[in-house]
Amino acid sequence: MQRFKLKKQIFFKFLGILNLLTITTSKVNAGTFGAEIFCTMRDGGNDHESSWEAAYSYIKKQKGGIFKVSPKQAASQITESVIREKDSFSYCVEYLDKLHPNRKLLRELQKAKELEEANDDFSEETIDRYSY
Repeated sequence: MQRFKLKKQIFFKFLGILNLLTITTSKVNAGTFGAEIFCTMRDGGNDHESSWEAAYSYIKKQKGGIFKVSPKQAASQITESVIREKDSFSYCVEYLDKLHPNRKLLRELQKAKELEEANDDFSEETIDRYSY
């Protein structure tokens, strides 16, 4: 009986380790192929946004599970892959700066743009409302 419990414990520990390795491996592969997508598109003359969206979509799709990959995590995976495999991705280093923008500045610019649009909408409504 004791021997059976020991074998059972060993089996489940082995499954747990195997599961962790599988999750880590798929994450690394998704990041590497995501980097390949991003870098190939950028090198082919595509803009940052379309290249980023294609790579990010692929990485999100490969992750699966309950928790999704954030844009920041995906950008880090791409950067890690480019740095780790710098011989394969040497042409891509120049594109990495746009993967890690000043997010605080971007949020402030977005808020300012939204406020400006809201003010424009309000003034147009006022003019339209009272025009005869």
